[in-house]
Amino acid sequence: MSPSSIHGTVHGVGLGPGAQDLLSVRADRLVRGARHVAYFRKAGRPGQARRIVEGMLREDVVEFAMEYPVTTEIPLSDPRYNDCLAEFYARCTAHLDALARAGEDVVVLCEGDPFFYGSFMHLYSRLAGSVPVRVVPGITGMSGAWTACGLPMTWGDDVLTVLTATLPEDDLARRIRDTDALVVMKIGRNLAKLRRAVALAGREGEAWLVEHAAMAEQRVTPLAEASEVTPYFSILLIHGQGRRP
Repeated sequence: MSPSSIHGTVHGVGLGPGAQDLLSVRADRLVRGARHVAYFRKAGRPGQARRIVEGMLREDVVEFAMEYPVTTEIPLSDPRYNDCLAEFYARCTAHLDALARAGEDVVVLCEGDPFFYGSFMHLYSRLAGSVPVRVVPGITGMSGAWTACGLPMTWGDDVLTVLTATLPEDDLARRIRDTDALVVMKIGRNLAKLRRAVALAGREGEAWLVEHAAMAEQRVTPLAEASEVTPYFSILLIHGQGRRP
């Protein structure tokens, strides 16, 4: 008997950018039928992934909230940051592994797409090969953001670059200058640096900030008019202007 026939399955389910009606049919089915549901959240918060599925879970669901031990309290460059998160992911993995080995299926709720800048990837790399793991793709936050702008993102041969605002300012400016279309994620506390980098690249008049894409709080603002930004749910866009008939 193979391990897959005696173990449950851990499903990494992409929930899309934030609206229930943007879930795939497969994601909807798995979420509504799950006996065990896990999701990431900041301590003391309900969590965005859990908020998206409010009202969808079965009455006897068993929830496993995976609370980050650290977010911005320790600098990324500090070795303690990786050590702390590695221990956290190991604990979460052990719990999910034990459930699967007991024959239980588990749905891990993932904002956007599980394989695109998501925390689920850290579980996947630790679980794969131990118990069955399947991934359900979701609409990414950046797709929700450019749709919110009401403008096509790429035309013809446009090159799309995806960056994180955590990069050094000079790297940001160089890459922004060298691409046709641009998505910048993980803005958070890096807005001032990102604004300078966009200006250095000479593209401040093309940039848009989208906050809470596809959610009730959605807001689209030209970068030049934005004074602050909502952490974690903000994306900067520059749309391509390439070849078209």
